[in-house]
Amino acid sequence: MRKSYQLENLECAHCAAKMEHDINEFDEVTKCTITFMTARMTISVADGTNLEEVLDRAQKVIHSYEKDCDIVR
Repeated sequence: MRKSYQLENLECAHCAAKMEHDINEFDEVTKCTITFMTARMTISVADGTNLEEVLDRAQKVIHSYEKDCDIVR
């Protein structure tokens, strides 16, 4: 399953790259890309994966780099 989300208050391109790297380390994630210029995150997960749980974990990663940046669901 592949979904795209807006990232609100994304302010740092370097932080976006770190977020992308860390989220790609999740076992359930087959691919995550974060495009700084459009502030969009596209995430692909394995079939049968609870996407909401993955997004909750991804939000924690995002907050570790930018505390005001949120995934718009």
